[in-house]
Amino acid sequence: MASQAQTYAEAGFGQRVPRGTRPALLVVDFSYGFTDTAYPTAADYGPQMARTAKLAEATRALGRPVIYTTIAFDPAETGSLAWLRKSGGMAALTRGSRLVEIDPSSGYRPSDGLIEKKGASAFFGTNLAGLLASTQTDTLIVTGATTSGCVRASAVDAVQAGFNVLVAGDCCGDRAAAPHDASLYDIDQKYGDVTDSDDLARYLGGLAE
Repeated sequence: MASQAQTYAEAGFGQRVPRGTRPALLVVDFSYGFTDTAYPTAADYGPQMARTAKLAEATRALGRPVIYTTIAFDPAETGSLAWLRKSGGMAALTRGSRLVEIDPSSGYRPSDGLIEKKGASAFFGTNLAGLLASTQTDTLIVTGATTSGCVRASAVDAVQAGFNVLVAGDCCGDRAAAPHDASLYDIDQKYGDVTDSDDLARYLGGLAE
């Protein structure tokens, strides 16, 4: 019986994607509602945010975009959106509340891009694709939370929008290990390359030479 790796390889999955010269960094939902464990929707992503902050610095040094996302609902939406019928705890992420503010530990600066979204993907219902196209982005580095939710959805939509996708696995976090690991495996086989922050720092540093 073929191994899992052999099965995927024989089906043509797991190819490596090219790395362009015009990257952007997408930091998905490192807001207090996900990072401050005083809230039930959050988990401890301290190490992931620290590594993300370093990638943000390296990306800015190239003059390339660093874009953060946050989920924020209007009060009128919390009783009607289908997503919140399934994930009711997310209804606390209301516009103007502390939960939707970006955690500064992730390296956020006011000069960075900030996209407010209503769904899992950073692309759905937002101007992200247009923003990336206007800056001639060819490669999108993705970090953030949660790996199995908004990170995965954003990676899928990014490749469907025509961008080469690189996911920093050690800069992503989830509420449990199993969905985190499974999602990274799935992304790496079908949508983008899953690597780590050290590799991506070398990639960004090489573009500065």
